[in-house]
Amino acid sequence: MIHDRPPWEELERRGPDFVDVEGVVVRAGSVVRLAPRQTGSDIFEVALAGRTAIVHEVVEDYEGRIQLAVIVADDPGQDLGALRRPGHRFFFDPDEVEPLDPAAAADRAPPRRVLVAGIGNVFLGDDGWGVALAGRLAARALPRGVDVVDFGIRGMDLAYAMQDNYAAVVFLDATPRGEAPGTLYVIEPELDDIETTVDAHGMDPVKVLALARTLGAESLPRTLIVGCEPRTRMSTADEQIVAELTEPVRASLEEAVALVEDLLADLTREPRRQT
Repeated sequence: MIHDRPPWEELERRGPDFVDVEGVVVRAGSVVRLAPRQTGSDIFEVALAGRTAIVHEVVEDYEGRIQLAVIVADDPGQDLGALRRPGHRFFFDPDEVEPLDPAAAADRAPPRRVLVAGIGNVFLGDDGWGVALAGRLAARALPRGVDVVDFGIRGMDLAYAMQDNYAAVVFLDATPRGEAPGTLYVIEPELDDIETTVDAHGMDPVKVLALARTLGAESLPRTLIVGCEPRTRMSTADEQIVAELTEPVRASLEEAVALVEDLLADLTREPRRQT
């Protein structure tokens, strides 16, 4: 059973140097996969089951039980766990972990972070395609590490979000290129050719990339644009408000969901180390 212990040191004391788990010596620094016995009865059990963790130390609790104090491998607050702060250091019985060798742990490393950004104006007809697609994707089970955000027309917010250590960014946007309405595209712009400009109100992908660079990004994350050929091309100068997609553009959403999911499977896959 998992216990997120209070920080009082008297509740635990140093245990043996190691424990034997399935014939494997597990000690401080060992890498394990968490396997709580009763997943579902506790929110931490649900969140941590199957996660990779590092054994911080072997301890003996106040009832004399030997337990493993672990820190979750992909916890950005690992340093707090090392300081025994609640919420970053967890306790498992030895039979609730599966030992992993270092090579296996590398293969199970958390996937790279990817930002999926829906952009467009939902009141300008087909220009809202990227926002509609983001809504559908947000409702699906996507790989860990993927953030789906509807940025709408908030170019500055998107440019700032790109500074947040993402390995890749996928823009979802209506993209006129002269093909039949509803045609889907996957475009990877040449980032070295993006000119540094300041346009806080620009929301097409090139302007957002330029703004991100202006804001101080040392290097831009890998960027892909998943686009759809619009039927209508409205602007903010039009007096009419059209808050729906045309039929061929709306019909492309299902195929676009599958397309983005395939891209995310590749983008979140951690590259294997060369041997």
